[in-house]
Parts: sequence; C-alpha cells; structure tokens
Amino acid sequence: MGVSGSGKTTIGSLLAQALNNAPFIDADSLHPPHNVQKMAHGIALTDGDRWPWLMRVRSQLDIEATNLLKTQDSHTQPLYVVCGCSALKRSYRELLARNNAEHSTGQTHDTMFVYIKVDREELARRLAQRKDHFFDPALLDTQLSTLEQPDTAREAAVVVDGMQPVEQVVREACELI
Repeated sequence: MGVSGSGKTTIGSLLAQALNNAPFIDADSLHPPHNVQKMAHGIALTDGDRWPWLMRVRSQLDIEATNLLKTQDSHTQPLYVVCGCSALKRSYRELLARNNAEHSTGQTHDTMFVYIKVDREELARRLAQRKDHFFDPALLDTQLSTLEQPDTAREAAVVVDGMQPVEQVVREACELI
C-alpha cells in the first residue's frame, strides 16, 4: 500500500513471486473508467469515487483466495494473495481486511498491509518519469494529504523503506510478513 509512485505494482508483483508465486491483483486495473478519467485530468477522487472501487478490490481478493483454496492445500504451506492498492485511509484498509460472506469458504484469513514509505521528492521524481499511466502527477499532494499512515500498533501493517532498491524492499517485506 502507498501513494502513487511508491512502487506498489513493481514491489507487489515481485512479492507475489517470492511468496510461492501467489496471485497478484493490481487494484489500479479495477478502477472504473470514470475514476481513471478523473485522475487523468488531475481531478482527485472522493470517498464516493473510492468506495465502489474498493468494494470491487475486496471482491477480487475474495475470488482469488477462493480459487487458491480450491487448488492448493493450506495445511502444507501458507497461501497468499498479494494486492497492490493505495489503501490510503484506515477505513479503506478495514474494508479490504474484512471477510466477505458472499465468497466465504468457511476459511479465515489474515490480512497484512505492507506500507511502502517513500518521501515526497522521490515520489515526484518517479511520477515525472512514469509513462503510460493514467495518474496525473499533479495529484500527488492530494494523495499525501489523504494518506493515513498505518498505525502498526493498531493495524496489521508493516512499514518498509521504499527508498531502498526494489529487491531489498521485497526481501524486507517477506521477512516482516
């Protein structure tokens, strides 16, 4: 989790590989066209824009977990589903961590958030270099002001230093989860 430019997709996909080739969900791919258009035009999303998208992300997490449980034995090794999602507010993370009765398999799950912390200057540099992404770099400050950094004493979350080389961030995340 983290703001745009923190490395959620790159680190998340590598983390998924490191965790027994776990399924990886890029939450950006689940945004409805309206959200994508707003962000591409430099218009910040509101909670009203984010909640339906987050529900879609939650549903996709449930589907992936259900499919994984059908094909893998959770008694022989831990099973993971990795999702790269901004999850900027605690209330968003609470939604993403909930079990969904609609897709319930009778199994319980634990949700761990890996917060990729990167300073503003580096985020701006990365966003300026990024090509072929809908997010307007002008929205960085609105994301930073919306961000509620996870309280690791109250949430199932760890913090990794996203200023490190990608391989080190993935290694640290694996050690912490």
